[in-house]
Amino acid sequence: MFNHHAVWAIYKFEMARFMRTAVQSVLTPVLTTSLYFIVFGSAIGSRMDTIDGVSYGAFIVPGLIMLSLFTEGLSNASFGIYVQKFTGTIYELLSAPISASELVLAFVGAAVTKSLLLGALILATAALFVPLQILQPGWMVAFLSLTAITFCLFGFVLGVWAKGWEQLSMIPFLIVTPLTFLGGAFYSIDMLPPFWRTVTLFNPIVYLISGFRWSFYGTADVAVGTSLAMIVVFLMVCLAAVAWVFKTGYRLKN
Repeated sequence: MFNHHAVWAIYKFEMARFMRTAVQSVLTPVLTTSLYFIVFGSAIGSRMDTIDGVSYGAFIVPGLIMLSLFTEGLSNASFGIYVQKFTGTIYELLSAPISASELVLAFVGAAVTKSLLLGALILATAALFVPLQILQPGWMVAFLSLTAITFCLFGFVLGVWAKGWEQLSMIPFLIVTPLTFLGGAFYSIDMLPPFWRTVTLFNPIVYLISGFRWSFYGTADVAVGTSLAMIVVFLMVCLAAVAWVFKTGYRLKN
């Protein structure tokens, strides 16, 4: 039987933690996004031609949203479960009458909610700087939601894996953020020489950003079906990793 009381209690606890740091959690992404538009959109974008018929300031909007979604989704989900390990309260959760799937639903659900709220906030901020066009709003929400769920699941696994605060921040800042910058967040990979374009296609972030940008402007660096398939593959891999963690008790029960 689904223990909705336990899921709701954990979800509310995680959202309350988010609200206690709302200024930091909300103000920082807004200021960062504004700086990106001032530097890239105005200073650099004014000297660039349009990309696939889209002004440069508008072109980078999907990349900026994805960049924040990746980093914040990972951070929120990993921090939520890691704190439980750090304080030792994880053992109370594991011994409580709540299943593994319900536990993941609560923690990941709260992280996804925060990520989607942040994505909507950055989209609203972007609209203050550039005229936005969303040709496929349904697909935009679908890409945004699937990406948020995938990276929050990834963040949950990261929080279980991390042995210290250094490891907790290592993956988002040393791996995910560089891959995002090299994944077409601020440029089209069609602008690269053929060799480097081929190399870039091995970067999984390319497919997430490309599909999301297609929902805005109808242009994509790779086929939309391929982007959607890659997101589903990432999601399945993360679900499998979470299932393996609870099946083996990896860094949870010892």
